[in-house]
Formats: sequence, C-alpha cells, structure tokens
Amino acid sequence: MSGGYEVAVRAQAALGEGPTWDPETGRLIWLDILGMRIHTYDPATDRRSARTTEQHVGAAKPRAAGGLVLNLRDGVGLLDPDGTFRWLHHEPVPGRRANDAAIAPDGSLWAGTMRYDEAAGGGTLTRLTGAGAVEPVLSDVTVSNGTGWSPDGRLMYYIDTPTRRVDVFDHDGERVRGRRPLLEIEEGAGFPDGLTVDADGCVWVALWDGGAVRRYTPAGELDRVIEVPAPRTTACAFGGAGLTDLYITTARTGLAAPHPLSGSVLVIPDAGQGLPQPAFAG
Repeated sequence: MSGGYEVAVRAQAALGEGPTWDPETGRLIWLDILGMRIHTYDPATDRRSARTTEQHVGAAKPRAAGGLVLNLRDGVGLLDPDGTFRWLHHEPVPGRRANDAAIAPDGSLWAGTMRYDEAAGGGTLTRLTGAGAVEPVLSDVTVSNGTGWSPDGRLMYYIDTPTRRVDVFDHDGERVRGRRPLLEIEEGAGFPDGLTVDADGCVWVALWDGGAVRRYTPAGELDRVIEVPAPRTTACAFGGAGLTDLYITTARTGLAAPHPLSGSVLVIPDAGQGLPQPAFAG
C-alpha cells in the first residue's frame, strides 16, 4: 500500500544511507556514502548542512561527548564538535569499505564492512567501545547492513543483504549468540538493506530494488508495507520531536534511469513510535 510519503530533502545522493535522529540538536543525520558527505536536516526550520569526508563514509552517529563517530573506509574515527578528527580504530584493507553501523544499548558501535566488488565473505561486523576496545563479531559477511536491538536489548537483529534474511541473535549486553533467521524476503521483492526497531518491538526493513519499507512483528510476520517511488530504498529511522516520523533514505547509483526522487530523503509522518537511540559512549 502507499504510505503517504512526503519529501523531506530533495537530493541526488548517489548512495543515500544511514538516517539517524540526533535528539540533542533536533536534526536528522544522513549520508551519501559514495559522495563522501555527511548531511543534516532540521525539519523545524528546513535548515540543511553538509560536510565532506576524505573517505567513503558508511555511518555517522552522535557521541555522548559531542561530535560524531564515523564508520569510514579505513576504520572508525571520532569527529569532535570543533572539527578535529582522530582514529579510534585504523584498519585499512585494500578493496574494502565501511557500510552500515549501529549503536548498541550499552553505547558501543557495531560497525559493518563490505568489499567494493561485494565478494562473498569479504565483509565483517565489529564491536567497538569508546575506550577503543575492538571485538570481532562476524567475519564471514558479504554486505553488512541493518543492525538493531529489541526494546529490552535482549535481541539483536542483523542483515547480510545477499542472504535475503533478517537474522536474530540473543544479546547479553555485550555479545551475541544463537543466530537464527527471523524472516526472509521473497524473490522479486528486493533485498533487505537497513532496518530500525520500533517501540512495539517490530522491525522495519528498507528494501533495495523493492521501492518499499516493510514492518514485521517480533515473530517475523509481515504487518505493513509502505511503498515509495524511488526503487532503491536503503535505510529507515524514526525521528521528529516525538520519534513518530519515519525517515527513508534512497539511492540512485547503478540506475540507468533514476526516478526524480532517487537519492532524496522521504518521510512518512506519524508512521509509528520509534525508540530513543543511545549515543556512542566515547
């Protein structure tokens, strides 16, 4: 069904990604990974800003200390409010780049990677703390994508896009175990990309080449479909003062004839009730 979308930011991002609501500033942070740009959008004033990075940037999340933590091509770095940058974990791997990342309930960053050629098993998922501790979580990943936690923090949801699945793990506060499929996207409906979890524990999944965001119950049952005209929907996140508006990023890379809204940020007002997201503890 149609979702009654609105255009929040009309743009032509090559690979729009990573929408994140920053409650301290009342702004949406989003990215153009291939354009190497971090964008912000203030829905109250329509004010926008953009910052260029020196590398492809897969995620940018608020820090408890101020500034941003960045998942970059060559590792994870910290950007201070005054613009000072330093590496938290520097690990360049030829042919590999950063992709999606998420902040766990304890404030750690779970950062994903993938190979530019999308070679099977060439990506990773890694947990990093503000103190600089680095713990490998998954090492046999192809396109590390959406990651999120249940409202009580006891479950972690995860997408490795080519599997067409959303998997679920048991989460003990720091580590995960017991990986099993929660749901699988059927052939012809697109590929799962980014995800977010709402206050009811339902999982919202953006479908690359599906032109849609789907809501699934904690049991993995399809509950709602929101269709949008841009076929390459990449990620979604709740934002706004009450965390009730669903922001959706889109991409135009690889499309011979992109839709006019491909690369824009769309919003579904009053789509549901989101969860407050923790800042990076560092």
